[in-house]
Amino acid sequence: MSTDGPDPRLPGADAPDDALNETGSIRAAKATARGVKGFARVTGRASAATVRSARKAAGAQGAERSGLNRLIELHAANAAGDSAFAIALAGTVFFAGATSGQRGPVLLFLGLTMVPFAIVAPLIGPFLDRFSHGRRWAIGATFALRAFLCWVLAGTLSDGSPWFYVAALGVLVSSKAYGVAKAAAVPRLVPQEITLVKANGRVALAGVVGACVSGPLAGAAYWIGPEWACRYAFLVFTIGTVAAILLPGQVDASGGEESIDGPRDGVRRNGLPPRVSFALRANCGPRLLSGFLTMFMTFVLMTEPLEGWDTKTKATLSVGLVVGAAGLGNTVGIVVASLARKINPAVMVVVALLADIAALVFATLFYGLVPLIVLGLTVGLMQYLAKVSLDSTIQSYVPVRAHASAFAKGDTTLQLAWVVGGFLGVILSYPAVNGIGLGFAAVLLSVWAVFVLRTRPAKRAKERAERTVTVG
Repeated sequence: MSTDGPDPRLPGADAPDDALNETGSIRAAKATARGVKGFARVTGRASAATVRSARKAAGAQGAERSGLNRLIELHAANAAGDSAFAIALAGTVFFAGATSGQRGPVLLFLGLTMVPFAIVAPLIGPFLDRFSHGRRWAIGATFALRAFLCWVLAGTLSDGSPWFYVAALGVLVSSKAYGVAKAAAVPRLVPQEITLVKANGRVALAGVVGACVSGPLAGAAYWIGPEWACRYAFLVFTIGTVAAILLPGQVDASGGEESIDGPRDGVRRNGLPPRVSFALRANCGPRLLSGFLTMFMTFVLMTEPLEGWDTKTKATLSVGLVVGAAGLGNTVGIVVASLARKINPAVMVVVALLADIAALVFATLFYGLVPLIVLGLTVGLMQYLAKVSLDSTIQSYVPVRAHASAFAKGDTTLQLAWVVGGFLGVILSYPAVNGIGLGFAAVLLSVWAVFVLRTRPAKRAKERAERTVTVG
């Protein structure tokens, strides 16, 4: 019997085919390697160019000369670490309550948000003021503590250890302490070419960039396991610790700082000058509305959807559009503050309050998806512009040595306003009363605006406050 090819029973009969397949595999592997190498080279160049552009922008208009660019980069690292921490804790009691759709857990979440401020205002603010000559080390300590606690959290997320709650609250408190210390350091680094409002806006914009860049990386780590997101946050905070210590020496400068031994004329009993007290009261309105809108619309749009948005998926999307518009407005506010040539803080806080009332009335009269999105966008935009104006007012009219206490008081007051708004939003979202929710908020905010404008400091009081060199 003849055969036309090699006998398959003989050794090596398939050798030519195997050799051909092996050669093809090698070629494919080499082609893939070249493709990966080219992609990595292009990506690396793009990343390097992005980093160079970001650093160039951070150092523009004298920021590199004054050292503000280093604080801008540090704040980007802070936002990157905080976003990784938030992603790591997704699904825990700290964040699940806010998205559970049940009013009980949400009320618990609102209460938990006040815990860090209850510690920062009476304890950490005065402590940072007393040791203002070591601001770099204070800022570095907030990073180092968060790095350590994130490493601890990585080992407690899955075993239900009670240390989880201690470590998580420690990270939240340290994050608020960083915000206070950072705000007190900004005036020391502002170059002559830009205003305080613009400097604060630049720092905040860097935080948005840092969170956006870090979010996907933290998400990828979370996909492997929540503990890996914590370890990623540990790495970011560790780098931040070193960067904080390497901040310019003028951050620690104490020359020209005034005493805070006792109250003087032109300073209110709460220890804040009249202009600062006025700006803080005006800020409470937008902050209260922010908390109210977040909680009220989340429940109402899910339980009583808008016309044409009555399926669960569409209802959830409508909530995302309204709340997302508020987030977009906040980002737009950051961009506006960082690019605007001049913003008058005293005028801006009033404009923000009145603009929120106008948008609220519009949404109440023409209730629908578009008016609600406009309301969300306005609330987010005005909340940030009012807050950055408050920060600049504190930095301008409060003695440097009292900055930390002033910022701690301000942040605690605003967080309390947000929580009160959130509680009102939850209560008024019940079906029996949700029809009057937006109208009630409009009336409440209007009454508050009248109170704020009636208590606006007189011209003489302003002049005395500007001449005052101490606060109680």
